[in-house]
Amino acid sequence: MATETAIMGSGAVSAPKLKRSLRYWDLVLYGLAYISPFAPLSTLGFVWSESNGLIVLAYVLGAVCMYFTAQSYATMTETLPTAGSVYGFARHSLGVFPGFIAGWMILLDYLLIPAFVYVLIAVALESLLPGVDRGIWIVLMVAMTTGVNWFGITVTSRANFTAVALQVIILVGFLILGVFALYAGKGNGALTLKPMFDAATFDAGKIFSATSICIMSFLGFDAVSTLAEEVEGGDRRVVGRAIIAVLVLSAIFFVAVTWVLGNLLPGIAIKDQAAAAYELAAWATGPWTAVVLAWAYAGIVGLSNALPMQAGVARVVFAMGRDRQLPRILARVHPRYHTPYMGMLVTAALSLAVAAYMKNRLDDLASIVNFGALSGFLFLHISVLAYFGVKRRSAAWIRHWLVPICGIIVVLAVFSGMSALAVKVGSVWLAVGVVYGLVLKAKHREEIHVPL
Repeated sequence: MATETAIMGSGAVSAPKLKRSLRYWDLVLYGLAYISPFAPLSTLGFVWSESNGLIVLAYVLGAVCMYFTAQSYATMTETLPTAGSVYGFARHSLGVFPGFIAGWMILLDYLLIPAFVYVLIAVALESLLPGVDRGIWIVLMVAMTTGVNWFGITVTSRANFTAVALQVIILVGFLILGVFALYAGKGNGALTLKPMFDAATFDAGKIFSATSICIMSFLGFDAVSTLAEEVEGGDRRVVGRAIIAVLVLSAIFFVAVTWVLGNLLPGIAIKDQAAAAYELAAWATGPWTAVVLAWAYAGIVGLSNALPMQAGVARVVFAMGRDRQLPRILARVHPRYHTPYMGMLVTAALSLAVAAYMKNRLDDLASIVNFGALSGFLFLHISVLAYFGVKRRSAAWIRHWLVPICGIIVVLAVFSGMSALAVKVGSVWLAVGVVYGLVLKAKHREEIHVPL
């Protein structure tokens, strides 16, 4: 039975512990479920518009950007396997205060991305049952995901396998129909390279802006690191290998999806960017396809995508609560199911509130989520440089110097394409975190326990 007593100073006993029950493929499926094979469909209209039609190029650049980040995650999880992810890495590498700020910024991503998915589900269901308000669907989805996650990460893992398999089957079927539609004369009339590059429409600034949106589709491989304390046997290399595998598999799939759809999109004028995938499906392959996609998104993608998202953020606040950087009640572990149940309930309530408030502002919500993610990635790369380069004088130039430096450059470049609203909200969030962090520092809240 897990205890809620943490090590404080020279005092006592043991910190709250999570159950070690996950293997390599559990982690890979968790990451794929978090990302979702359907992910490009959720921002299809926004990326298409922002990239001037170069949607494949935007996703390729997004994958390159995320590679450096994935490699840095793999490097840090081998050395510092903590449920706090970026928070734990920065805390060990940069110090208590920078660690708190890193955790605070990644929370902007982890708290809001479930809200983004809840709104997406509501949009899909509204297209099927227009008489029901989006807010009702949001409440129902939050209740369902919390119920499944309550019973432990093993239950979540089993749900992930089924959901990922069904998504791949449905999406591959849709792409096959899309290819038939292309060669029947719709869109570009064939699988051309126009969605990858077209000199007439190329705009570097708009490509970086589109890439900043694409990054959201990849968010999830990083969340695998939050399960580092639940790996069976404690093999520190497993998490890193799973992170890289999730990124590679999702990148290949996303490029294939956007290549087909990017060649179809020139044939249709999108009315609602949030529902672009459904409009395209109805026009290219028939109304029934749009209905199938909408039900799949609501019933399969929504539940499976939201499950690991909720699980991930609960583990970050669990780690921060364990270290008294957030209220200690958030570090409570369920005695039977070994889940951070208090962190789960609190973050679910916050995600619900944000989703209800932003239910008609999907694009703004996506931009704010990405600001939090990129901020966390920046701290991650700096942590690798500080821990291995500065502290350990590492001679592994590629892994411990070149990769994080390239990662920092790419993240800053993508930051340049952020929307004004995202920068404003992110800056306010950072300012609040700095003030709160200084209060914690003034109270001398030292590190209690982070398992290594």
